[in-house]
Amino acid sequence: MKTNANSLRVGNVISFENQLWKIVKRDHVKPGKGGAYIQVEIKNISTGNKSNTRFASSEDVDVAFVEQKHYQFQYFDHGNLVAMDMENFETVEFAKELVGEALPFLQEGMDIRVEYCNSKPIMIFLPEQANAIIAAADAVVKGQTASASYKPAILENGLRILVPPFIEAGEEVIVNTEDFSYVSRAKKS
Repeated sequence: MKTNANSLRVGNVISFENQLWKIVKRDHVKPGKGGAYIQVEIKNISTGNKSNTRFASSEDVDVAFVEQKHYQFQYFDHGNLVAMDMENFETVEFAKELVGEALPFLQEGMDIRVEYCNSKPIMIFLPEQANAIIAAADAVVKGQTASASYKPAILENGLRILVPPFIEAGEEVIVNTEDFSYVSRAKKS
């Protein structure tokens, strides 16, 4: 489907140079001289490489049709992840690379969203936030103010994040799965 470059948004999948690319950043630029253009940072879906390109504001761009389906993650099988389709309860295997850097947050029973383009899975999204347990946290340095200072901590899944000084090893916290930032303590049940 062709659309005007002005209509491009972050998250759109476009067909460019005979490959599929996901728009990561988008800026509308109107220089002092010349016509306005759309500057986009795009990520190749199959290779993961990033590129920057410009489209004239009046240019038409091929936007790929993307379909989303909801699944529930079940378990790992030979490097692939097995998930259950929430509509017909069939199990489907996906390459774990489709999850990207958020893979360590994938937990059994977690609801995931799979994007398809031309009936082929292209990306897997985890919920925006996930619970994780702090395996180790640095000690608090006296004299630091609580508002401005964060300390490094290691989660049980091996990732390093920054947490407020009052967080200690063994505590359960909520982490943003997109940028791996600390959100809050998990509520105790």
